[in-house]
Amino acid sequence: MSDVDISLAHSGDIDRWMALVDRVKDAFPGLETREALAEHRGTVLDFMRRSGAICAKNSDRIVGVLLFSREDSALCFLAVDPGFRRQKIAEKLVRYMFTFLDSDRAVTVTTYREGAPEGRAARAFYRHLGFVEGRLTEEFGSPVQEFVLKR
Repeated sequence: MSDVDISLAHSGDIDRWMALVDRVKDAFPGLETREALAEHRGTVLDFMRRSGAICAKNSDRIVGVLLFSREDSALCFLAVDPGFRRQKIAEKLVRYMFTFLDSDRAVTVTTYREGAPEGRAARAFYRHLGFVEGRLTEEFGSPVQEFVLKR
């Protein structure tokens, strides 16, 4: 088990953040092209400016990332380096995010719909944290389902 530090991310982390995104981009609809990755980089920088970006660092390497919206009480993006999975990094990132959100509001996240093989692990993870299935919708042209956690 690797030692990781969880903290709010800042603009100086952007290159290491995007290196991780590049390693996991195939698991996320909307990150297929260079243009999409450039747009995502801008989005991440915006979240960083609003203190809505959290990262997990192992030494100087970013091994987990999370974007969240305080206004919407939403988890917007979560990824862990494949070489660092099964170490509870994602759970630590989510629990740290909770410290910034209003505990009286439900938290939402969207992920792949039931039956999509690429969403099996994410759906199990969110259920493990107490999220329950919500409405069906679409993001980036991909069918997704909202998960909701009432706290």
